Amino acid sequence: MRSKEPDNCGFAAALQAIGGKWKISLLWELHLRPHRFAELRRLLPGVSEKVLTQQLRQMEADGLIARHDYAEVPPRVEYSITPLGLSLNEAVTAMSKWGKQHEAWKSHRSAAA
Repeated sequence: MRSKEPDNCGFAAALQAIGGKWKISLLWELHLRPHRFAELRRLLPGVSEKVLTQQLRQMEADGLIARHDYAEVPPRVEYSITPLGLSLNEAVTAMSKWGKQHEAWKSHRSAAA
C-alpha cells in the first residue's frame, strides 16, 4: 500500500520539474546559450507554439530558466538557464549516463541468453 505522505526524498519534485516532452531538450539548448522563442521552436521540430509557451512558463516558475524582456523595438525576449537549471541539467546528464549503461547491460544480457 502506498503512503499518502508527502514526498520527502524530493524525487517526485525533480521528476515534475523535468516532466513534459520538451523540458529536457529545452534545458540542453539553454545550457549552451540563451535563445529567443523562435530559435527554440526551430531547434525543437514538432513542438507547437502553445506547448513551448507552457513548458517555458512552467520552467520559469520552477526557477530553471529566466525570461529576459529587453525594452527594444521590435520587442526582443530571450530565455536563459539559471544556476538551478544548470544543477538539474547535471542531474539529468547523470541519469542519461546510467540509462546508457543500463541499455548496454540489457543488450549484453539478451545476447548471452
